[in-house]
Amino acid sequence: MSDAAIRAFHPEDLPELCEIAVRAWEPVFGDWRELMGDAMFYAGWPDWRADKAGQIVDFCERTPEWCLVAELEGRVVGFITYTLSRETAIAEIGNNAVDPECQGCGIGTDMYRYVLDVFRQEEMKFAKVSTGLDPAHAPARRAYEKAGFAQFIPMVSYYREL
Repeated sequence: MSDAAIRAFHPEDLPELCEIAVRAWEPVFGDWRELMGDAMFYAGWPDWRADKAGQIVDFCERTPEWCLVAELEGRVVGFITYTLSRETAIAEIGNNAVDPECQGCGIGTDMYRYVLDVFRQEEMKFAKVSTGLDPAHAPARRAYEKAGFAQFIPMVSYYREL
């Protein structure tokens, strides 16, 4: 357990969340670039940093109530977004990240524990999270397994040059 406090998102958190997201996803996009080669990678993600930050901005502006922030000593060090489906009773964790400088300190575990409690309070019956199978997503897979996620459907994306 970390010393981080999990709290509701505030609009003034947005720049820090975008910064954390870009830094946290740097290894993932670097891995993809290496696997795909520059030409194919940049065709799909010409400005991945702006795209990733845009995902966070769009989500937080549309559904700020479904974003939580981890704070340590007054500093934003992580975030987690989620959705709730009343029809299916399935809650889903979306974009989430811990500042790379603070990873490995239990902050992610605390965020997952907290959001799973929110899911229970909201009377959800199932929780879902998706992540990549590439090497750069290995820490995310370990974190989700540590949080109790076990069942999964393996998926893969294939690419080729034409």
